[in-house]
Amino acid sequence: MAEMDEPSYIDYEAFLDPDFSPPAFANSLVLATNNPSDTPLDLSTPLSRVLFDVQEIDTHIDALITKSALPLLEYTQDNASSSARLLEETESQVASLTESYKRLEREVIERHKAAEEVRITAERLCETVKLGRAVSRCFSLGRQLEAQVSETTGAGSNDSRKGDHKAMIRAAHTLILLRQLLAATGKGEEGEGLNRVHVIQTLQDEIVANAERTILSRAQQIVREFSMSSLLASSQTSTISSTNQPSNSSTTYAQTEDTKSRTISALTTLYLLSPLKPKATTISSSFEPTLLLTALQSYLQTALTSSLAALARALATLPTLDRTLLEIAARCQNIVALESLLASTPAPPHPLLQPPSRPTQSSSSSIKPTSSTIAVSATTAPPKLLAPLLAHLDTAALPSYFWRSLAGALSARVQDILARGGVSARTLRSNRERVREALRECVGRGSQVPEGVGGVGMNVAAGTGKKGGAGAGAGAGWEREAAVMVGAVVGVLGR
Repeated sequence: MAEMDEPSYIDYEAFLDPDFSPPAFANSLVLATNNPSDTPLDLSTPLSRVLFDVQEIDTHIDALITKSALPLLEYTQDNASSSARLLEETESQVASLTESYKRLEREVIERHKAAEEVRITAERLCETVKLGRAVSRCFSLGRQLEAQVSETTGAGSNDSRKGDHKAMIRAAHTLILLRQLLAATGKGEEGEGLNRVHVIQTLQDEIVANAERTILSRAQQIVREFSMSSLLASSQTSTISSTNQPSNSSTTYAQTEDTKSRTISALTTLYLLSPLKPKATTISSSFEPTLLLTALQSYLQTALTSSLAALARALATLPTLDRTLLEIAARCQNIVALESLLASTPAPPHPLLQPPSRPTQSSSSSIKPTSSTIAVSATTAPPKLLAPLLAHLDTAALPSYFWRSLAGALSARVQDILARGGVSARTLRSNRERVREALRECVGRGSQVPEGVGGVGMNVAAGTGKKGGAGAGAGAGWEREAAVMVGAVVGVLGR
């Protein structure tokens, strides 16, 4: 304010000072116009001073406004005209931009919306077609499964020997395909969305489940009824011959082959329909056919239970011992035949399992086969159905498992007979040698391969690895089993 044209007595610097204090300024005015000792203070003089200063400042403001009004108006007019020109240019640019956006919306956005609707429609149509194909395939497999089950059951016949037993294998493959299709319901998989189709759920509940139960029941029935021993038939033939009556009870070759083929079909069906463990490896060498193992173990357990009960009764009533031992030998021969059949039947290729990797052979075809290459080729052969059963039972041979399990449960029954005493116990003790020879003969006869059973023809002694012919007795590799059976009865009698 010191640079103004007209001088002024007002101290503008004091008023513009950031530390200016109105109370301090008023106090200084009062002290300047009054004595400190005056009792009545004269406030009119400082008040007049303040009013005069205010009037002076107001006059100065009016002078400044009057002097600078024209430049301010010109400056405001210039700014207003510049703003008007800028607004005109901006409005033209905004109009052009709006028109471009509308054209872009017509040519791109609207077309993109239409294209997006077409894309969504096409995707949904593709999903519908894919789902329709999956449903159609499910129904086709369902009709195929119904026809195969009808072939298996022989058009409603209750006789398990009627019908095409090979249709069980075809039905098992169809069931596996249905399982695979119905399980592939993930994103992008073949059966995506099938779990939301009600008719597919009906197909599973009414067709697939019933067909699977029927096929499994028929296969398990064939395994339960497996019998290839001709001991009982030969005994009946000899009895009838002694009375000069005609006999037709001998088993023909065609019947034997039919029994073998039906049993192989049943075993293959049970192997294929055995469930895969969730999150398990897909290598076939680690696959455990639980349905097959359960059916075979049930067959062995039934033979053991029947033999144990019959032998316990026969030891209490010795006149029936020969007939009972003949029946037990026939059961063991069936087990030997079953073992031979399992050992000669390779595990079928499972559609959901990968075959085990085979070692690479030398690219040179001129190398002659040696013992090592023959061993490698033998180890890479398809596994047989017998291997998982032997591993599950922890045994080397099924006849050995039968005789040792029977002997293990028989000792307690003999002890019960002796504990009861009476005629049965005395007769059993007095005929100890006869029982010994009968048991040895039973083991030897039961460990023979039945006539007409081809394939491996095993008669392996437990722990020795020897092979016996079809007419070999207990002395041809089954001495241990015979000794175990004799010890379970005669050994208890000697105590």
